[in-house]
Amino acid sequence: MVYFETFSFEPLAPFSLDLSAQVFSSGDPYVRSYANGVFSQVLRVNGTLVLAEVFSMGTVGQPKLAVELKSNKPITAQTVKAAKEAIKYLFSLDFDLNTLYREVEGDPVMKKITQQLTGFKFPTTPTVFESLVDAIIEQQISIKVARTIEERFTKKFGDKMDIDGENYYAFPTPQNVKDACINDIRSCGLSERKAEYIYNAAQLIVGGKLNLEEMKNTSNPEEIIIELDEIKGIGIWTAELTMLRGMQRFDALPADDFGIRRVISTYYNDGKPINAEEAREISKAWGKWKGSAAFYLIIAEVKALVV
Repeated sequence: MVYFETFSFEPLAPFSLDLSAQVFSSGDPYVRSYANGVFSQVLRVNGTLVLAEVFSMGTVGQPKLAVELKSNKPITAQTVKAAKEAIKYLFSLDFDLNTLYREVEGDPVMKKITQQLTGFKFPTTPTVFESLVDAIIEQQISIKVARTIEERFTKKFGDKMDIDGENYYAFPTPQNVKDACINDIRSCGLSERKAEYIYNAAQLIVGGKLNLEEMKNTSNPEEIIIELDEIKGIGIWTAELTMLRGMQRFDALPADDFGIRRVISTYYNDGKPINAEEAREISKAWGKWKGSAAFYLIIAEVKALVV
């Protein structure tokens, strides 16, 4: 039996679901996807797995989101509330984009880009563990290949739910991963080292030696980087990417990322290669939201925006 619940709410304006969920347009519909104006993902909320389908009923200036939840178990009011909070976190709906836009006012390039992409918020992951695993997978490989591996990893180790005869998957918990073995993790398309890094992180979390969620409350980003850098296989790039996508630390800029350096050079250095230090210098013009601003450049490149 499938249970249904629907609700709607109004995010902080401006917000564009179409721009923000576009990164999932080629995603696996049984893991996470965006198609025909509908974003879908299995969420683990209030001890229950629910398939959340989200679509826009408003405008960028007056956004309104409608949500339908599906589950194999009765959906309580507490589950609806938790699902709403999870969706708000996923798209950073409590973040006021106007603070970013004001911050980049003095940068003509970024100002023009944000004006053309008003309402875009790069999605974050429901848990820091998911962001960390994704960052490890993405080390030194293309995003396209990494996404395929991430989806394979989710379907192999994640908890599944049956909706009308179709299986949908939630991202694996640290316990799910710890209960596996390194060879199983490797079978998703990962190197032995990356499989070891992921397994080791899961072991630390389950063993109580690592609390990634608690790091969200650390005010000094350098302290987070230092702590993550001590974990086997986690360098500064992986730590910064984890902070940005899993902790909503929009002040983090993974300047060692080739893709981010490329888009910065495209719009700020006539396409000529730049190093991490040069990327960080350019990003100073974006103030404390430099990580979020960098993702605007990525979307601008995808859309071939001219400034």
